[in-house]
Amino acid sequence: MEFRTKVNIDKPNFSLMPCEEILFVGSCFADYIGKRFQEEKFHSIVNPYGVMYNPASVFHTIQRLEQVPRIVFLTLGTNRVYILSSTGEIVDNCQRRPQNLFTEKELSIKECLDYLSQSVLLLKEKRQDVNIVITISPIRYAKYGFHGSVLSKATLLLATEELLKLYPDRVSYFPAYEILNDELRDYRFYSSDMIHPSAQAVEYIWEELSKVYLSDEAKAFLQEWKPIKQALAHKPFNSESNEYKEFLRQTLEKEKALVKKYPNFTF
Repeated sequence: MEFRTKVNIDKPNFSLMPCEEILFVGSCFADYIGKRFQEEKFHSIVNPYGVMYNPASVFHTIQRLEQVPRIVFLTLGTNRVYILSSTGEIVDNCQRRPQNLFTEKELSIKECLDYLSQSVLLLKEKRQDVNIVITISPIRYAKYGFHGSVLSKATLLLATEELLKLYPDRVSYFPAYEILNDELRDYRFYSSDMIHPSAQAVEYIWEELSKVYLSDEAKAFLQEWKPIKQALAHKPFNSESNEYKEFLRQTLEKEKALVKKYPNFTF
């Protein structure tokens, strides 16, 4: 018997190479996955100008970038934006200023699509061979009310669907939202606030992503890196013992061998 609904993941038209540079822009879920890539020695650039929750703010980050890598992940959290009343501009961070200085607005499907389309075109301009992965953060926004949160996610999903039709050779979709809500639909996969995913859920999503998006070379690298990573995380009873010093020496030699084999690998 099958006791869960499995989410199918479409294979993209590209693969991630070992230790490749990747850009992550978006909600705090981008932070989770981006940091997980960093642990596996990918050169992850995660939200260089802070966490960005909506399509407009994601676009603002891309505008500020001088260069972009071959792979870009954009993680959308909400369609809600805050507009500074005195200027009419969408702000990316309210910087703890009084709420009465801002007007809150929900972007329509078309407005979300416009910002996402501008982001894709600008990324293509900065790098011709760029590949963009869109994800919708599975984290619900309780402050909007759960019904309002679902409507917000639905708006983002519909805009993303239209974006995929416009740029099928350049944009792919990774179903992080569906994995957590349809496949891991149990409170044991949430942290103590019952809203954010647990470390176990993030690890599962990472594993599902790596199965589809990593090249065979990258998967082989992870197998070689795993025992070294575990060895480096080992906490000895006596760090001054000859046995531990020899263990550390052998581990560092293995790490140096990886540097020779994979030029992009860094300590």
